[in-house]
Amino acid sequence: MKIEIWSDFVCPFCYIGKRLLDQALESFEHSDQVDVVYKSYELQPDAKSDESISMNEMLAKKMGVSAEEAASMTDRVKEHAASVGLRYQFDSMKQTNTLDAHRLLKYAETVGKASAYTERLFRAHFTESEFIGSHRTLLKLAHEAGLDQVRAEEVLSSDAYESDVRRDQLEGQTLGVKGVPFFVFNRKYAISGAQPLELFQQTLNQVWEEENNLSSISRIEPSGDVCTGDSCEVEDKE
Repeated sequence: MKIEIWSDFVCPFCYIGKRLLDQALESFEHSDQVDVVYKSYELQPDAKSDESISMNEMLAKKMGVSAEEAASMTDRVKEHAASVGLRYQFDSMKQTNTLDAHRLLKYAETVGKASAYTERLFRAHFTESEFIGSHRTLLKLAHEAGLDQVRAEEVLSSDAYESDVRRDQLEGQTLGVKGVPFFVFNRKYAISGAQPLELFQQTLNQVWEEENNLSSISRIEPSGDVCTGDSCEVEDKE
């Protein structure tokens, strides 16, 4: 089974969605036969990297509200993250462009380190308030994820893998990706957003059964918590 995930490193629901899929795979009997592929998707390709501005401050400015009001807007996202064991730090999270982070992801993919690299960057950005727009920070995180430092430096000092990042983005748009995270199973079925754990578990089992001619499957496409280029929204479950 092949699962392709379109995500961005500054999308809060992308890390939550990754954690939920990871948890579903832990209990999936055939997880050793699942290939997870990480696809690049820049929510804001023109975003600036500014270590001096926190995400809450950026949100306040963008929405024209106070810092306190901006913080309250992120409370539901923090609660969602906490429900899967993640402690988000919006008050110290940094605004950044993610192109360089994605270029390193494409390099990591070539050496079988995409999963470790993706997890390390998400954790650094959302729970440790690391500035992933900095080459120094990216090199440190790449090293911790097991990437070769010399090659990582070469990637960052050039435009290497930029075309791969753009290709992922266009491919996602062709498949109908309008927000992330977006999970595609065997290029036939999709889950949009950070859906409940049970849906990921159900989907894994159903796709496995179909792949092995054990049963049929209907399209899975409920709407969940996603980030678009303009905002991140929590689906109203009521």
